[in-house]
Amino acid sequence: MRILFLGDVMGRAGRTAIVEGLPALRAEWRLDFVVVNGENATNGAGLSPDHARLLFEAGADVVTLGDHAFDQKDMLRYCESEPRIVRPLNYSKAAPGRGHGIFDAGRGRKVLVAQVLGQVFMKRPFDDPFSALEPVLKAHPRGGMVQASLVDVHCEATSEKMAMGHFCDGRASVVVGTHTHVPTADAMVLPGGTAYLSDAGMCGDYLSVIGMDPAEPLRRFITGMPKGRFEPASGEATLAGLYVETDDATGKAQVALPVRQGGRLAPAGPR
Repeated sequence: MRILFLGDVMGRAGRTAIVEGLPALRAEWRLDFVVVNGENATNGAGLSPDHARLLFEAGADVVTLGDHAFDQKDMLRYCESEPRIVRPLNYSKAAPGRGHGIFDAGRGRKVLVAQVLGQVFMKRPFDDPFSALEPVLKAHPRGGMVQASLVDVHCEATSEKMAMGHFCDGRASVVVGTHTHVPTADAMVLPGGTAYLSDAGMCGDYLSVIGMDPAEPLRRFITGMPKGRFEPASGEATLAGLYVETDDATGKAQVALPVRQGGRLAPAGPR
């Protein structure tokens, strides 16, 4: 199975890159399944139902969220009616929606997609992501009930993401980090057959401060005083993420490659 995961979509620039670039990548790379983290797609703060539909129309099979899952209040209701939206598994127990789901990848194949939030350096004390994910992985063995499984680890600390990679090794097909908006260079297949990347990076304008126009972040770093709102940078965006090939019989990853397409970053992806 050919799986593409794309990192945090950042504002209009990120949405435009998805709409313009993802359909061509699906065809060129003959992708079977695409997951997109969309939690910053609406003005850099959450995801609106309209923008979620835009990501689906562009070719996303599943859209994951994150700590900004419900910044757009309409998402509180929309995620109840749209099963392709996956919010963090260890969010508040009162949160609407689903923390994981089983999805069709064609030819009778099923993919588990789950998301957890980290605890280290995060602003809110979310539930333990490891114990939240354990029963989900146990109930959906790769190569058995599902042909592949993907875990989106939305964390600040690379150490916590790496720990989750080892925790899931041999049980998940893919563990990929999101949240920091900066792609890492450690794409690999772990010993148990789990594709891993500490951070997929963002789908956004990299001539920015993690996707925001630099003016206001610089002002706050230098003076400690806010003057206005953060505004997403609006230049040409790079699509950033992870490409994985898995074996349907075992669910093991065989290939894990970083993806960077368009924008300012050096290109990367399958040849």
